[in-house]
Amino acid sequence: MTDTKKTAQLSLNGETYELPIFSPTTGPDVLDIRKLYGQAGVFTYDPGFTSTASCDSTITYIDGGKGELLHRGYPIDQLASKSHHLEVCYLLLYGELPTAAQLEDFETRVTRHTMVHEQMHNFFRGFRRDAHPMATLVGVVGAMSAFYHDSTDINDPWQREVAAIRLIAKLPTIAAMAYKYSIGQPFVYPRNDLDYAANFLHMCFSVPAEEYHVDPILARAMDRIFILHADHEQNASTSTVRLASSSGANPFACIAAGIACLWGPAHGGANQACLEMLKEIGSVDRIPEFIERAKDKNDPFRLMGFGHRVYKNTDPRATVLKQSADEVLELLGVENNPLLQVAKELEQTALNDEYFIEKKLFPNVDFYSGIILEAMGFPTSMFTPIFALSRTVGWISQWKEMIADPQNKIGRPRQLYLGETARDYIDIESR
Repeated sequence: MTDTKKTAQLSLNGETYELPIFSPTTGPDVLDIRKLYGQAGVFTYDPGFTSTASCDSTITYIDGGKGELLHRGYPIDQLASKSHHLEVCYLLLYGELPTAAQLEDFETRVTRHTMVHEQMHNFFRGFRRDAHPMATLVGVVGAMSAFYHDSTDINDPWQREVAAIRLIAKLPTIAAMAYKYSIGQPFVYPRNDLDYAANFLHMCFSVPAEEYHVDPILARAMDRIFILHADHEQNASTSTVRLASSSGANPFACIAAGIACLWGPAHGGANQACLEMLKEIGSVDRIPEFIERAKDKNDPFRLMGFGHRVYKNTDPRATVLKQSADEVLELLGVENNPLLQVAKELEQTALNDEYFIEKKLFPNVDFYSGIILEAMGFPTSMFTPIFALSRTVGWISQWKEMIADPQNKIGRPRQLYLGETARDYIDIESR
């Protein structure tokens, strides 16, 4: 945050107050209202905090109007096309792209931490066999603080570093275990000879009865999904992680809180909602009917996976992921999957329809990630856990940044109180 000489004047009840204005390296100026209540005795009102900067950060920048997403200044399309997930993890955590030696060291540290404590297997078995993988994920990640006591002291920089590596390394293992448990198959241990994405696919789809080879096209598509979901500025789950960490909670509890928030269908469940919409459409011949319903303002039906709350133009992540979706569908085919046939036809229809072009309702990252995960064989119940393990590095980067911030204080939003004023208690006989 850069101090400037700019100020704004607020006139209230005959008094004038000077409010400092901060200018970011990019993006709109920010009005500093931290002393407003102390000076003027008023709060600001901003439901959803959509016009309020809750922190300063150097990690991720989004310009929704331009369709721009930058991680530490690097455009997301360049990272997704030229990099891989663990290199992006390093960038988010430490601020710069690694040298070859730094990347090798980082990859080795992550790889050597992919196994989970053996007693955690028993913890999984305490869940009902039909437990949703997200329920399992929230519980197990929160329980990590009971297994890894040596990395819960947030005031120790080394323990913070160990916790970060452990979370990035173990989330794919835990997510894969949650999946295996939900379908009644044995857990598959991680393999150090596989890269991050291929290892996750192997843990999800291999079985002891036969050899499983991870196709490099699928591994690359999975890696891109990880990269494209790694961080997205101060969204609901990231803000939850920051709010939890402001109390001094241990890192595993903070990440579990973020996972719980991500579970909401308005946040992490968007790609699942997209697949459920495709199931509702059912067949290619019904697409025109649903296109017309989407255009009808009086019809509650909405095309999920098209347009984005933040991006008012194209979603920069979708452009990259479309390439992977095309590659995966070419590899696996869509002939025997009516859902994927609907998805491909719906994509082409929307991209060429004047209504959607005018409204800029282009397919977003949730549309393409849902298609890819469906084609790979993941049930929709696993879509949000995969989102969670992708976003873990972003949560941790934001958590580490907040812990190191000298301005860090416990979060305490205010309210506009509209309830009853003070009144006396009435005895029950008189009510």
